[in-house]
Amino acid sequence: MNTISAQEIVNTDLDYICSNLESELNRLVGKRLLITGGAGFLGYYLVQSIVQWNRRSSLDARVELTVYDNFVRGVPSWIQALDREPAFTVVRHDMTKPLPGCMPDFQYIVHGASIASPTYYRRYPIETMDANVNGLRALLEYVRSQERRAMPVEGMLFFSSSEIYGDPTSQDIPTPETYRGNVSCTGPRACYDEAKRYGETLCVNFAQQAGVPVTIVRPFNNYGPGLKISDRRVIPDFVRDILAGRDIVMLSDGSPKRTFCYVADGVIGYYKALVRGRRGEPYNIGVEAPEISIAELADKLVDLARDLFGYRGRVIRHVSQDREYLLDNPNRRCPVIDKARSDLGYDPRVPLDEGLTRSLNWYAEHSASVDA
Repeated sequence: MNTISAQEIVNTDLDYICSNLESELNRLVGKRLLITGGAGFLGYYLVQSIVQWNRRSSLDARVELTVYDNFVRGVPSWIQALDREPAFTVVRHDMTKPLPGCMPDFQYIVHGASIASPTYYRRYPIETMDANVNGLRALLEYVRSQERRAMPVEGMLFFSSSEIYGDPTSQDIPTPETYRGNVSCTGPRACYDEAKRYGETLCVNFAQQAGVPVTIVRPFNNYGPGLKISDRRVIPDFVRDILAGRDIVMLSDGSPKRTFCYVADGVIGYYKALVRGRRGEPYNIGVEAPEISIAELADKLVDLARDLFGYRGRVIRHVSQDREYLLDNPNRRCPVIDKARSDLGYDPRVPLDEGLTRSLNWYAEHSASVDA
């Protein structure tokens, strides 16, 4: 199996995203788009896909993109590389604080500012809640205040999470948007899970009572380029061991099952939801199959890494020293995506083996990273 450069992977993914979003991106032309948390994992392709679109467009067919981020982990090199891009503005702003007083009129808003890694949101629970609740409330109020302007907000997207379902019962797997959840409000994950649930309630009521054009997405286990190797989620954790030439250390019995959605497919779904989503409605964005165990995922990565890099490690099991590491961890996570297919035209196509291969090749050039 041949390796491919990280830049070739990114270019291929951005071409794939833009070609599948031509109608949606045309709706954004001439408009101002704000992405909060744009320096994070999902921002990596959310931002670069707009830049790619603008590079191929005439001056009057561009999207005016602004990113808000607190850059608590520093300014990523990929954002620094976009410093001279036209129609692109970066603002250092913490979404746990009041909105800037000089905000321009945005027509589309994506609220993605949040800590999403369980290791880190358990370390910073109050900041996690503030970004998902107070930051969201401020944006919803901003959208409501713009309704009488010459160019009001046409669409807003809130990034919720599949975590709002908690640990579904077996009869609720695969899980539709109508499932109400089996969630602890006091456990170690509650700061994230409950903040997302309350965030959805805010969105629904602002949509119903104030006519705010906000749509909700519930991502299911995105992975791929842009997800820092130090993020402490399962795939970058395993890949970090692989690239260091170590055995993969699995801190569980490997039995929990997940479906994994390659980030390029996820980003297509998110932009479709922003432009086409129904007001106040939630959409599962992910893939329905294959649903595999964490142990199977580890074995698959070992096989792929052996072919790509000559990796000789194996999978070993340890017990985490963090006693809450697996507390409230869902046993299964698999979405029903019929609603996104019918309402949005969402159609994820990147197979798991292909997505993991692209990810391994990308990480081979992005293996140096401080903790997130």
